[in-house]
Amino acid sequence: MLDSKQLRTDTENVASNLARRGFVLDLAAFRALEERRKQVQVEADRVRAERNANAKAVGMAKGKGEDVAALIKRGEELTQQLSSAEAALNTVQAESDAWLMGLPNLLHDSVPEGRDETANVEVRRHGTPRVFDFTPQDHADLGARLGLDFEAAGRISGARFAVLRGGMVRLHRALAQFMLDLHVGEHGYQEIYVPYIVSGDALTGTGQLPKFEQDLFALKGDRALYLIPTAEVPVTNLVREQIIAPEQLPLRYAAHTPCFRSEAGAAGKDTRGMIRQHQFDKVELVHMVKPSESYAALEQLTAHAEEVLKRLELPYRVLALCAGDIGFGSAKTYDLEVWLPGQGKYREISSCSNCEAFQARRMQARWRNPETGKPEPLHTLNGSGVAVGRAMVAVLENYQNADGSVIVPAVLRPYMGGIEKLLPSDKA
Repeated sequence: MLDSKQLRTDTENVASNLARRGFVLDLAAFRALEERRKQVQVEADRVRAERNANAKAVGMAKGKGEDVAALIKRGEELTQQLSSAEAALNTVQAESDAWLMGLPNLLHDSVPEGRDETANVEVRRHGTPRVFDFTPQDHADLGARLGLDFEAAGRISGARFAVLRGGMVRLHRALAQFMLDLHVGEHGYQEIYVPYIVSGDALTGTGQLPKFEQDLFALKGDRALYLIPTAEVPVTNLVREQIIAPEQLPLRYAAHTPCFRSEAGAAGKDTRGMIRQHQFDKVELVHMVKPSESYAALEQLTAHAEEVLKRLELPYRVLALCAGDIGFGSAKTYDLEVWLPGQGKYREISSCSNCEAFQARRMQARWRNPETGKPEPLHTLNGSGVAVGRAMVAVLENYQNADGSVIVPAVLRPYMGGIEKLLPSDKA
């Protein structure tokens, strides 16, 4: 959520910043809403002041032995008026809050200009795509004989699910464990286990609600509960309605969870294979930091995600997302794209974002600034470190052999019981 004070005092600059995204801030509607809010606030303050003055007058009159019947009657009238005025204020404030909830985050000055992904800027590239002496298969065809079964998943759950068998399951588990060991053991994150079901309030806090409800899996029942679309939601909400002492910062968490997305906004995209699934695993990295340190933290977070790909010896590139392609709650985002020879192009495998105070305001997550002594919003960051399924796709395609076997990357072999190669089978 944006800073309402900044929106009121610096409206034109806020509108200009949002316009970089292609978002049009309706200034006339905002000013009309603000004028209504001010009028209702003034009236509520006026009635409250008159009621307080009347109450004092009653006390003084009683002390003098005077008749207070008229004052008491007026006090009752003012109490009713104040109740009505406060109800009107609550209504307009709720309307204002709902309006604020629909506004995306402000962009950092360094975010490139552009309307769509074609304007994203490549920051760096690591590794050289392998030159094959045969035509490489994509992971769906390759995996069919290694234990990747979309047909069985379809019978159980429908499209965009997968069943893994044998060596594929072990490879998937090895990737997740390797990532956790790297981030916890070497990068210093605290590993954390979180619920896979969250409240609507938690999703509102991180910005998925109300805007992206169509992409969530909602549970039936008396309470508004949802399957998590990413561990970012429960992990970031750990600081919800908290005031963190400065000496506790930064907080850095790593969590391996399944993620559930209905992908309602992605109909027809990547229907083949494991690139876009309704259920997938990620190792998520989350930082909560002092505002002055958040952009250094973004570079660090991105480097930690990159290290996964470096250890797996997978070619990748880092993109700075342009203004028109950046996420709703992010002030700046880097995407990591891994090379997939089966598709002949780079595909996203991690997205690392600095949300600045956007999520913190929605969650009331604060730290006590020692310079002011007052609570102020934290800055929150999140990124995939990395998506497990997409990492498996990249390993299959980059390490494949002409006979359909797949070499296990050296860094994963300790997690695979020393297995060096996955072998195809017609019975997979």
